[in-house]
Parts: sequence; structure tokens; C-alpha cells
Amino acid sequence: MTETHTGSYDVVVIGGGAAGLSAALVLGRSRRRTLVVDGGEPRNTPAAHMQGYLTRDGMSPAEFLALGREEIARYGVDLVRDRAVDVTKGDEFAVALAGGETVHARRIVVATGLKDELPDVPGVAERFGRDVIHCPYCHGWEVRDQAFGVLATTPMSVHQALIVSQWSKDVTLFLHTVAESELTDDDLRRLAAAGVSVVPGEVAELVVEDDRLTGVRLTGGTPSGGGTTHSREAVFVAPRAIPQTGLLEKLGAELQETPFGAYPVVDPTGLTTVPGVWAVGNAMGFAEQVVNAASAGYRAGATINGDLLMADLDATVRI
Repeated sequence: MTETHTGSYDVVVIGGGAAGLSAALVLGRSRRRTLVVDGGEPRNTPAAHMQGYLTRDGMSPAEFLALGREEIARYGVDLVRDRAVDVTKGDEFAVALAGGETVHARRIVVATGLKDELPDVPGVAERFGRDVIHCPYCHGWEVRDQAFGVLATTPMSVHQALIVSQWSKDVTLFLHTVAESELTDDDLRRLAAAGVSVVPGEVAELVVEDDRLTGVRLTGGTPSGGGTTHSREAVFVAPRAIPQTGLLEKLGAELQETPFGAYPVVDPTGLTTVPGVWAVGNAMGFAEQVVNAASAGYRAGATINGDLLMADLDATVRI
């Protein structure tokens, strides 16, 4: 992989996950001088496998990204292991890197993704991506028919409990910090219809034995004994999504509030309200899976190539 990054680029892609690499692949194949700036901290690092990507189902995320980096290198795309810490716009965009260098580009793709903020319950972070999981479409098949727990963090966790009941008929919703009074009558009717048990009370910790999750322990009980333990084999959580939109905000991109954080306003190609700046993957929305992110990167890459071509042709006509 080329590690040099000098002069001005047609496009700088900030973020080397599925979305960023896909955009870079299309741009490289379009003979655009392209740089990918990758900090090397993909969101799906804790997962051993990724699912639901046709022909890549079950592949490890690390292998997927490694192949992607090999592919973009075939088309002359540069890659630097660094973080973009600032972006300013003049005649071109100037991207300041943490390592001290500044690179320039005519167009920018922001593929910085999001970070997961996990519930502060002992055992959750340690088991995340293994038997503590968040997405049934990503992991549900692998834990099907096991005893599920759902750790509630907001009343929206009811929806998660209902969805995961498609993969197991033994589902317990632990209300944790959610009061029973916050559940609506419709919530209660649907939970009962799905056969989901509801357990009030705060969760103290996850119980792990011989490197596997065996239960969920509640607070309370005696000073020496702790609260009730419910046997569970897999626990679903809903991490708080923290969109990595700092660079977009510095550029003045308009954001819109969603139930999962503030994300940039984009058109169908990922173009933000800042001319010349595209956002793709989880940088533009919470629900982008790997396959969606790759698709968004492709669409943005093709759009940017056309945009640059027309700009160059128009400049020639004016001359």
C-alpha cells in the first residue's frame, strides 16, 4: 500500500472503513488522484464476523478491510495511517493531519463513522461483540434459540426485545434504568404477545463463567450475596451512538437531530450542505450496515467523479 501523500489530490477520503474504501475504489478506477486517511479504529473491531453482506457473509471485518486496502492500491489510491484533525475550505480543502502534515483536495468524503457508548454495567464492554451484541440482523442467527436478555437503557429497548424474539422464544427484558411506568399499554400488550418476560430492577452485572456469559445479576439482596441472577446465554444492548461529525461541524455542515444523535443533512448521493463535501456510511446515519456503507461510498465516488469532470469542462469553456 502506498504511504506517500504529497501535493494536491482530487479527493481526500477521511475514514478507511467500508464506506470510505468503496468511495476510494470507484475514484481510483476513475483515474482520480485519491488519498484515504485512516486512523485504524473501525467500529466493528469487537466482532469476529460480519453477516448479511452477499458473498462476504461470515468474513472477519479485519480481513474485509485488508482486502479493500489491497484493492484500492491496484488503482493508485494512496493511504496514510493518520487522523484528520481539521478541515478548512479555501480554493481547495486543506486537511490537517495529526502527524503534522496538511494535504489538499478539490473534494472531501467524510467517512468517520460513529462510536458506541455502552451501558456502564460490569461485563458489558468486556463481552461486547461476543455474547453481548446489539444487532439481531448482524448476530441473531449465530445465537438463535439461546436464552436472550435485553438490557434496557430507554423505553425504545422494548422494540429491540420484540425484534429479537424472531430469533428466540426465550427472551427476557431487563428494565434496568427504565421505570415500569415508562412502558405504554401497547408495549405491554406486544411484549406479552411475543412471549417476552419483563424483569424490573437495576442490573448489577453480567455473570461470566469459563469465558462465557451465563447470567444477568440484579442489584439488591444481602450485603454479601447480591441480587437475583437470571440465567441467560446472550444479552442484547443498545449502545448510545456518538456520531463522529466534528469535521463536518467545522466545515459548517447542517446537522439534523434524530433519535440516535445529530447527523448531517445529505442528498441521495451523500452530498452535505457544504459544496464539495460528501458524508457516507455511519457518518451520515445510524442504521448503515457494512453493505449499506459500501453502497453509499460507491454512489458518492461516482457522483464526485462526474462533478469534477463537469467542473473541469466548464472551466475550459470559460477560458
